Amino acid sequence: MSRRVLLHVGTPKTGTSYLQDVLYKNRSRLLRQDVLYPAERFDEHFLAALDLMRLRWGGLEAQAVGAWDRLAEQVRAHDGTAIISHEILASASRSQVARALASLGHRPGGDTSDGGTEVHLILSVRDLVRQIPAEWQENVKHRARFGYGRFLELIQDPDRAHRVGAWFWGVQEIPDILDRWGSDIPPERVHLVTVPPSGGSPDLLWERFSTTFGLDGLDLKLTTRRANPSLGVPESALIRRINRTAASDLPPQHYRPLVRELLAHQTLSKRTKSARLGLPPDQYPWVHELTESWIAELSRRGYDVTGDLEDLRGAPAPAGKWVDPDHPPERQVAAAAVDAIKALLLDNAEAHAENERLRRKLEAARRELVRARTPRLMRSMEWTVQRLERSGKGRQALGVYRKARNRVPQEPQEQ
Repeated sequence: MSRRVLLHVGTPKTGTSYLQDVLYKNRSRLLRQDVLYPAERFDEHFLAALDLMRLRWGGLEAQAVGAWDRLAEQVRAHDGTAIISHEILASASRSQVARALASLGHRPGGDTSDGGTEVHLILSVRDLVRQIPAEWQENVKHRARFGYGRFLELIQDPDRAHRVGAWFWGVQEIPDILDRWGSDIPPERVHLVTVPPSGGSPDLLWERFSTTFGLDGLDLKLTTRRANPSLGVPESALIRRINRTAASDLPPQHYRPLVRELLAHQTLSKRTKSARLGLPPDQYPWVHELTESWIAELSRRGYDVTGDLEDLRGAPAPAGKWVDPDHPPERQVAAAAVDAIKALLLDNAEAHAENERLRRKLEAARRELVRARTPRLMRSMEWTVQRLERSGKGRQALGVYRKARNRVPQEPQEQ
């Protein structure tokens, strides 16, 4: 049974992709320090989260069946510290949380006197000023067709009747997430990691993660990044238009590599000079009011905080003109579309070239196989005939065979 489990349950858009990439790429190094990050594939914790919460996710749920139980079994079998991390775990219900904690060896109240596992809950958090536009963009990168204005309406619905609003607050309402995940965990074992304000050191967030996860001083490779890059206003608008016209014709297994990865992450995210997606000026008052109530509540609860709860306030409304992604500058959208078309053309050309290379390789292998087999077959046949002709019974057998095949040699005619 693991002595200690560090359970990181979100939230999305808080550097989780980078953290998980570091943990996955360094899992052998971590294990040498008795720290288990159980994953044979980089998305193993994602699949486990899908399985735990019975979520449908573009067909991936079929791969997820039994994934949480397998993950928990590895954690229980490890004698040391184990780490689990995925941001969609933030949306788990109370019953799902109870099942998850029990499967990891947690005892009621966090009691460890009878061999129970010491579970530490970790939640990384970022200000709503950045989270709201980031969450709309994530929806767009996952085939959503609704505009930014509609998204803002849905998340402000007090009944949260629509799935979009329900999901947003399920993974972003910090006090509620901690109520669901942390109600049976001692507050000193609940840790908040705040994302630093924009413009700071790019290493500061990792330093906060490293401190909270107890990774300081370990020899880890931090050179790799599996980032989840953001898009500007015209680029987000372009992806939404693609969704409206083509997403219904693209099955998920094609949408992911072509639209989300090739277009959004690999191509359009490089257009960094376009206007950045931000919170509309008229949304700041309610966001700030809600944030102040969260900061007061989190301070009262006495959780361990790495960073500063003041980071949750976010930046004030910018002085410049806000650019509406529902009415973007059309020339900029057109320029982004040209880059997207170029990327698709190059990708298609590369695919054709690869297909042609594989076709030539297959044809060469076929010819080589024919050349390799034909002489061997002929030599084998000649050897068999020669052996048969050395005996009477063999010659008789050959005669029967040749007659059956109409290959009996003709006797020369007398002149």
